[in-house]
Amino acid sequence: MSVSLRSADAPTAAPKARVFRTDIQALRAVAIGLVVLNHLWPMRLPGGYVGVDVFFVISGFLITGHLVGEMTRTGGVRLGAFYARRIRRLLPAALLVLAVSLVLLVLFLPYPRWERGAWEVAASAGYVENWFLASMSVNYSALNDAASVVQHYWSLSVEEQFYIVWPVLLVAALAVSRRTGRPDTRRGVRARTATALIAVVALVGVASFVASVVYTTMAPPQAYFATFTRGWEFAIGGAVALLGSRIPLGRAAADIVSLLGFGLIVVAAFAYDHATSFPGYAALVPVLGTAAVILAGDSHAALWHAKVTALRPVQWIGGVSYSLYLWHWPLIVVAPFVIGGEASTLSKVAVLAISLVLAVLTKRFVEDAGQTWGYWRGSSRRAFGLMVTGMLVIAALVAAVLAAYAARVEADSPPDDLAASTCEGPSALAPGAECDDPFGAADYSVMTKKNEYFYTPAECGEFLPILTYGDLKTTHECDFSRGEEDPTRVWLIGDSHAQQWQGAVFDIAEEHGWIVDTSFYGGCPAADVEFIGFRSAWGAADVERCREWSSDLADTVAEEDPDLVITAMASRLQLVDDGSDRPQVDQMSDGLLDYWTRWSEEGIKVLALADPPFNAEVRSPDCVLHNAEDPKSCARPRAEAHPVDPVVVAGAQAESPSISVLDLTDRFCDATSCYAVVGGIPVYYDADHLNLEYARLLGTEIDAAAERLLATGG
Repeated sequence: MSVSLRSADAPTAAPKARVFRTDIQALRAVAIGLVVLNHLWPMRLPGGYVGVDVFFVISGFLITGHLVGEMTRTGGVRLGAFYARRIRRLLPAALLVLAVSLVLLVLFLPYPRWERGAWEVAASAGYVENWFLASMSVNYSALNDAASVVQHYWSLSVEEQFYIVWPVLLVAALAVSRRTGRPDTRRGVRARTATALIAVVALVGVASFVASVVYTTMAPPQAYFATFTRGWEFAIGGAVALLGSRIPLGRAAADIVSLLGFGLIVVAAFAYDHATSFPGYAALVPVLGTAAVILAGDSHAALWHAKVTALRPVQWIGGVSYSLYLWHWPLIVVAPFVIGGEASTLSKVAVLAISLVLAVLTKRFVEDAGQTWGYWRGSSRRAFGLMVTGMLVIAALVAAVLAAYAARVEADSPPDDLAASTCEGPSALAPGAECDDPFGAADYSVMTKKNEYFYTPAECGEFLPILTYGDLKTTHECDFSRGEEDPTRVWLIGDSHAQQWQGAVFDIAEEHGWIVDTSFYGGCPAADVEFIGFRSAWGAADVERCREWSSDLADTVAEEDPDLVITAMASRLQLVDDGSDRPQVDQMSDGLLDYWTRWSEEGIKVLALADPPFNAEVRSPDCVLHNAEDPKSCARPRAEAHPVDPVVVAGAQAESPSISVLDLTDRFCDATSCYAVVGGIPVYYDADHLNLEYARLLGTEIDAAAERLLATGG
């Protein structure tokens, strides 16, 4: 496919020899170094993820320069040839690593992770991984999923989408410039062409930057992965390619600009962290820093930094940066399962070394060989054909993994009845229990469908039309009454930390013939508070929706007038701010008590379940997987794993006998430590929620507390 816009006055300058720029290769080295070190040692280099933004600016600069150069030489752009070059340059290594990642996934990771991992490989092969992750970031439950072996392909997806769209936009600008005004002189044509190209770059840059700022404020998790919030970074690189030669810098000025540029990148890498609202305004720092280095290098080939950046090791790292980016992340994810324990400094160094070796081999035998392979080098059609073939191979491998996953999972479903022996699960910590080793080896360590805390039985039917907000549905009615007259009606409400108790509550409901209404909103508190986020600040739209649900829920419960409300939530991780500067615990406990008191005054009994001890906040979520025979190594000090819980504080302040708090901390911890395995049963399903089996084994204590409360007057 060729788009030729040559006219009689089209520029016909001879092709300018391509100059290898050591400063850009050094920027690649800096970018990959930041990303890899951030992934290996996130606490040491918390903002290293800005290396991705450095890559985006470089890509914008190089691709724009290449396309404009072709326009200048030929009067048009051969889009088919351009895309074929991208295929030869990028796809062989990318598809190879995807195939190997699938093999590593099946060989080393527990099979419950196969499904998500396989779908992400498929999304990565189609270069839509960023949109897959953006969609998953909307799903609160998915936020606790472990990172997949190909999660890093999100940035490659953004780049590939840029490579598809950017040439079309520039060609369109060229076409418009040729059809406006009269082609009086060659200089006039060039002036109109330059104006049109700059206008397109500016329009895309400004629109994307505004979208980035707004969307990062409204929906930070989705904004991080969205293509349109990153487009301006490529546009900044494109602007440098178009205007850099028009901004001559003296040697001293270029030295200073490049120094400032590298400084901005380094500052962002150390000053930013996971809580930084990104990209938005914050991305300006590494983006402008990268642009400054490139701009300075446009004026002078050898600047102050060349004594370091032009060194062979730096240039070598820059040369293998693409393959190193591809390989390092799958190895980081798989390494703990290979060594059977949490990553140590030694294992991280080994991962880095192996990644470098694989990067060198891939660069030589896949990247470079792929670009020079005679079979497709001279044929765009063959390049496209082999691209489709490679993607179909990956699709077939993905289908095979999904089939294997389906076969493994078919037999997994929670048992109808669950009874614990004296020393099984939380019974091992019950008063009077005499167990030889209550914290010994786990009976199992892989979480399957049998352990899914969100398992919902057929009695719950479809979502109810109430407490619905756009595509967010929150509420079920689960009827265990078997048609009995005047059954006890119970509401189970809160965030996913209330949902983790539903297995136990459903067992109780089945025994007593209750009707249970459930309403869950992940990360959102059922409390009269000025909520602002879960773990970190949420976007404005999400905050408003959470607050609306919480208020509507309080009204709905009061109107429905159930016999009992059971509520729980991760109140220690939910951020609130009423402007009073009071401690979070005080604000949250007051807000909880406001709702509870309102309901109790309506004659509704309220049973609040204290939150279990932390998991991922204090240990690796995979700790039991790696230490199934010695889970005591996953124990953490009680004070660290179980800080003050606002639910317990609110319960202590409650004056109504209709309000009660059940604190089951002693079924997770002894006097000194909190455990990840108790009585042979893993306590946690994932980073943040209880194993369904463990929760159900606590059902008898919840039942007793509920019956005592229901029996009280008032």
